[in-house]
Amino acid sequence: MADPALLVLTRTTDYRHESIPAGIAALRALGGFGIHAHEDPAALEEPLDRYAAVVFLSTSGDVLTPAGRERLAAYVEGGGGFVGVHAAACTEYGWPYYGDLLGARFAGHPPVQPGRALVEDHDHPATRHLPPVWEVTDEWYDFRTSPRSSARVLLSADESSYDGGTMGDDHPLAWCRTQGAGRVFYTALGHTVEAYDDPLFRAHLRGGITWAAGR
Repeated sequence: MADPALLVLTRTTDYRHESIPAGIAALRALGGFGIHAHEDPAALEEPLDRYAAVVFLSTSGDVLTPAGRERLAAYVEGGGGFVGVHAAACTEYGWPYYGDLLGARFAGHPPVQPGRALVEDHDHPATRHLPPVWEVTDEWYDFRTSPRSSARVLLSADESSYDGGTMGDDHPLAWCRTQGAGRVFYTALGHTVEAYDDPLFRAHLRGGITWAAGR
């Protein structure tokens, strides 16, 4: 029996991360899922029911057609899984549903630098393998609002550990939530090429995807 498949969209109409190929390679290396990586928005216009989850891997700008938006919303509301990685929060600013689906929208970031991510919830597949304080080098995203009111926060940023954070004491980095009958997981980490070689980050991704896919 074939592995369940993930539709991985990497289309960008704004900033393009050089780590996207490393991200696709890391997803393939996780095992357990077939990876169907696409740049063409038409991939989201087809029926999505055959996918265990849809993954937006550092997408940016408007990446979907009107038909693709309808397909994605119906898929998640009907029980499909959605995963956003890093710049997925910089995507589809003109589609209000997407901001609600993801839980928060990107506001800005300081330069890439080392800092500390704090595990808030160890009882989730995306974080149960992580140390309570995770030393990581990444692009520390700030968000327009905290997703905490509508999401289960898994990981947050310790703004005292790096320069330039703007959210203060409530700075979620990774979270999960439900949308209709579907499951949504987002992680703000994953800017650098090196992140996708980190066993801890790969396990973080695997846990979030597995949870969103209902596996």
